Amino acid sequence: MDADPEVERVLKHAAPHVLGALLRRSGDFEACEDAVQEAVLAGYASWPSDGIPRDPAAWLITVAHRRLIDQIRSELARVRRETQDAELSLRELEAADAGLSADEDDTLILLFMCCHPALTPISQVALTLRAVGGLTTAQIARAFLVSEASMSQRITRAKDKIRRSDEQLRMPSEQERRDRLRAVQHVLYLVFNEGYLASSGPQLQRGDLATEGIRLARLLAGQVPDDGETVGLLALMLLLDSRRAARTRADGALIALDEQDRNLWDRASMDEGIVLITDSLARLQLGPYQVQAAISALHAEAPTAADTDWAQIVALYEVLEAIAPSPMASLGQAVAHAMLHGPEAGLAKLALLADDDRLITNHRLHAVRAHLFEQLGDSEIAGSGYLTAAELTDSEMERVYLRDRAARLSAQ
Repeated sequence: MDADPEVERVLKHAAPHVLGALLRRSGDFEACEDAVQEAVLAGYASWPSDGIPRDPAAWLITVAHRRLIDQIRSELARVRRETQDAELSLRELEAADAGLSADEDDTLILLFMCCHPALTPISQVALTLRAVGGLTTAQIARAFLVSEASMSQRITRAKDKIRRSDEQLRMPSEQERRDRLRAVQHVLYLVFNEGYLASSGPQLQRGDLATEGIRLARLLAGQVPDDGETVGLLALMLLLDSRRAARTRADGALIALDEQDRNLWDRASMDEGIVLITDSLARLQLGPYQVQAAISALHAEAPTAADTDWAQIVALYEVLEAIAPSPMASLGQAVAHAMLHGPEAGLAKLALLADDDRLITNHRLHAVRAHLFEQLGDSEIAGSGYLTAAELTDSEMERVYLRDRAARLSAQ
């Protein structure tokens, strides 16, 4: 039976707070995370019938704390109390029972902790997505294009390094924050992106993750208001999320950007994002998140799809490729060229990406190529491309959309 959506939303939002509360009293990251996971499972089991508690975080802290004490007691029994550290940990946990609080939000501190310099950048991102973002190991593995087993081992090693580093749950110093800032930004981007376009499952969007990404980006921007990329990241999130209500039909089916009802776009989020990126570009050093936000702002400012300033978007993609080259930037540039100069120009750009191993198995390359052939009137190649793209995506809603495009072409 599927989980209750409201129960799932509340549990995912509360879990990082609970983990932070336990870590304040115990330095064992893995044991604390296991205890939180057990508490979350208990919530999934009881809340649908008993109702969500008035204070969900406090409920979870109580359950997780008891699980943690049980774990430590069991470990102490197993080793016959040979380790003084374990005994001290147990006494401290029992003595601090009344001191644990759900009032403090340690999520941002936990995020910086997961981005410890002892970890590689990939491990920083993976651990944070697991501990803060609530993503499964399988989802994280897909984001990095590796096997689930490999990612599971990486996350386990990362937690062990955190434990051995004796890192305390506290806000790092200003210099430490600067050192970890880029990793934290990348984590927030991936958390938000998983909410904006779920990598798998029956829903196109996971609003809880997108909202959490925006909330954390706001907290981060408050810590480093003069960092252009942090401001740009927040602006990008707001501008993309402003389209949330217009991106799906009542049955959850995907609606392409050029077909969306722009009256449904969230004007307040759009305006905030535009103000943020305009101010950032005027006074702060340029970076890739700012460029992406500027592209999204141009879409937001266009009253209709036909009014989009594609010339500026092409220019911005050229800037993006110059400062942060990536397959996705090249793909976006190809789309922009097609919109400005016609589908042939877009296909010429795509031809330059044909040998990029990072894109060959990415459904977006095949979907874009199919769309351009559809514009040229070649229904056979377009339909085949849509079906290839549908086979490559793990998103059920994207798969349905792509197969529907292919079916409409074959029916013509």
